[in-house]
Amino acid sequence: MFSGVCELNSSDSVDDSFLQVVEGSIYDWPRFYDFIYGADWQAETRFLNNCLRRFARKRSRRWRLFEPACGTGRLLHRLAEQGHDVAGVDVNEHAVGFCNRRLEKAGFPGSVVQGDMCNFTLQRPCDAAFNTINSFRHLDSDNQATKHLRCMAAAIRSGGFYALGFHITPTHDDPDEEEYWTHRRGHLQINAGMWLLNRDIKHRMERFALVFDVYMPTKQFRIRDEFSFRTYTAKQFDKLLRKVPEFEVAAVYDFAYDIDRPIVVDGDTQDAVFILKRL
Repeated sequence: MFSGVCELNSSDSVDDSFLQVVEGSIYDWPRFYDFIYGADWQAETRFLNNCLRRFARKRSRRWRLFEPACGTGRLLHRLAEQGHDVAGVDVNEHAVGFCNRRLEKAGFPGSVVQGDMCNFTLQRPCDAAFNTINSFRHLDSDNQATKHLRCMAAAIRSGGFYALGFHITPTHDDPDEEEYWTHRRGHLQINAGMWLLNRDIKHRMERFALVFDVYMPTKQFRIRDEFSFRTYTAKQFDKLLRKVPEFEVAAVYDFAYDIDRPIVVDGDTQDAVFILKRL
């Protein structure tokens, strides 16, 4: 459960008959995206700091951290406040602008650039990197995913790691097909819903609808988006990793982010954060 977030039933979020509907990319609304997805920052940053202490070869209190597909930098600015040097890359100009403005307002460099997570280079390597909420699955082919992992291998110094989190397709049961949640703070509330539109296991693609029902004192409206994810079973991801021998799996966790409770990936696993050690 997110901090400040409560679950909804599907009926609470899918009725848009009284809302103006805006069709477009959720990523073009960085304020609202950050509001709904940034609520769990404490658990995630605590987990990343614990991973640094446990898995990084370098011993320090200040690490250089990098996030591909960083979006609004919902974790980057928190990690900067904790004393780390941070940088990121994202394809969406609105998210990049939002992230850099927030970093600069807090007195940090605007260190996020617009770019492709499959084709980038860093001026100097980072100590660790992270991508924890399914952005990896926007890459729609093994070729793109391999290019991304190779870019990450080049970006991370030997002895560092890449914390890569995403939903795995279980082989012993049907995967989850919908999720609803809400977050409220002050005069802003957003009810969010995501549900499956189509799944094509043969071609390894899932298409989802995502909506944000936005409630403010002066207006209420719905943002509706659709996007595709590439699917991965545990075996398919293992096969992909073998193409990038610079990485090995040091540990795997679920989305509870408990550093003392690694998991064993099997046919029931749906949530996984792979700690990929850079050799």
